[in-house]
Amino acid sequence: MRIGVLTGGGDCPGLNAVIRAVVRKGVGVYGHEFIGIRDGWRGAIEGDVRPLGVPEVRGILPRGGTVLGSSRTNPYKVDGAVDRIRATLSANGVDALIAIGGEDTLGVAKRLTEEGMSVVGVPKTIDNDLAATDYTFGFDTAVNIAMEAVDRLHTTAESHHRAVIVEVMGRHAGWIALHAGLAGGANVILIPERSFDVGEVCDYVETRFETHYSPILVVAEGAVPKEGTMTLAAGELDAFGHVRLGGIGQVLAEEIEKRTGKESRAVVLGHIQRGGTPTAFDRVLATRFGLHAIDAAHEGAFGQMVALRGTGIVRVSLTEATAELKTVPLDRYAEAEVFFG
Repeated sequence: MRIGVLTGGGDCPGLNAVIRAVVRKGVGVYGHEFIGIRDGWRGAIEGDVRPLGVPEVRGILPRGGTVLGSSRTNPYKVDGAVDRIRATLSANGVDALIAIGGEDTLGVAKRLTEEGMSVVGVPKTIDNDLAATDYTFGFDTAVNIAMEAVDRLHTTAESHHRAVIVEVMGRHAGWIALHAGLAGGANVILIPERSFDVGEVCDYVETRFETHYSPILVVAEGAVPKEGTMTLAAGELDAFGHVRLGGIGQVLAEEIEKRTGKESRAVVLGHIQRGGTPTAFDRVLATRFGLHAIDAAHEGAFGQMVALRGTGIVRVSLTEATAELKTVPLDRYAEAEVFFG
């Protein structure tokens, strides 16, 4: 077969490991050929492709990001895009497509499969919020980056007797905030799954100061206050209808300083969490996903996504994979609340 490979949505560490594994096994074991589709669904629409063989994937295992590029293009928001994708695949002799992405990229993959295209999915999101898989690659790296930031901020916060609010990624799911906050010894963790009362947060801040230590608060970008306790500005929408988030950390810092009189600073980690070399865990998981994805494509298991269940890699339907998000259960959040204040 001739197989196309694309990466869509936000970049994350481990994408190149998937691409490498797909190509190395696809060429070496099965004798397939590959082309890389640039910048996700945009490249598929516009016919922007590049050669993708063993020489092109040498040395990319430890690299962050994606050598194919990415975008948040939604073909179902572009007139005639699906027909143009068909034309791109036909013009390049592509028999099947491996799409590596999160809920949005795989949602498009599911619809294209329903329209008769041969697609295999690989789950990718640093938010770890796809319910069909226990873990996604990129998450472990993002958590470690956030944890190291929290470790460093403890000392500078205590030197100046400041409250420091660390804003991490997490639109609908607070997994990064929960894990980084627990690992870094944060005094408050705020997640999208549970709205917070700013007055209660300020009480935790003051309690921490009373122990002669400075509080560190880890807040997911999608965390929201209880109605009436704070006002947040709405952001613009992307191609998939998501609000562009960011800013809760600064708003919270200003509110804490106003209510407690304690100097507060906000640190937004933002895309730092997405960049850089992947951890060993993410390299291994991404590699295994790639190996099993090419197996699925070779066997004609289209409309499927590879997933981690326990320590094994299984296949689930793209319909199941995109049916719901995996959010933080409240009992997991309750474990973290023991350390608040």
